[in-house]
Amino acid sequence: MSALRKWLFTGLLVIVPGVITAWVLNWIIGTLDQTLQILPGSWQPDRLLGFHIPGFGVLLTLAILLVVGALASNFAGRKLVEWGDALVSRIPVVRSIYSSVKQVSDTLFSESGNAFRTAVLVQWPREGVWTVAFITGAPSGEVAAYLRDEFVSVYVPTTPNPTGGYFVMLRKSDCVELDMSVDAALKYIVSMGVVTPPDPAVPSEPK
Repeated sequence: MSALRKWLFTGLLVIVPGVITAWVLNWIIGTLDQTLQILPGSWQPDRLLGFHIPGFGVLLTLAILLVVGALASNFAGRKLVEWGDALVSRIPVVRSIYSSVKQVSDTLFSESGNAFRTAVLVQWPREGVWTVAFITGAPSGEVAAYLRDEFVSVYVPTTPNPTGGYFVMLRKSDCVELDMSVDAALKYIVSMGVVTPPDPAVPSEPK
């Protein structure tokens, strides 16, 4: 029985990651393939080739992102984006949703932003209990004026689903900055501590 149990768990360890990876990739590709619907019927890859090849939507999405990024990077493109933002900001309800999403996207995808760039060790939910979290920024405005001391905004993800979690503001001195990458920290959280990050490289002493 022990041998059968060992074979069963070994099979699960081999198959489950591959199945989940294939399912996630299939979902992503299937979702992005929906962008092909914006093309005229005569330009549809399925009609041109005579058979379906998944993944053309990924290429189309990448092409759209590159074109939009190139256009928005020059002076005329920036002015057009500003005009569009001003137009949307005048529409009730829509402006609230759009402005919130835009602020989050600007924070996450900006090259100069620090959101989710640093993994830290914090005591949560009480003193003496430690968990891995991510610095998302620093308090500002009225919140910063009230706190006065040097605080940082921290996102504490839950496990095994890191998309849910808690937003807290902690003293910077209470956060231990880690050398591990964000990817390694996420793997550590999602795996519930099973997949441990590699040990930090210790610099060799000069001879």
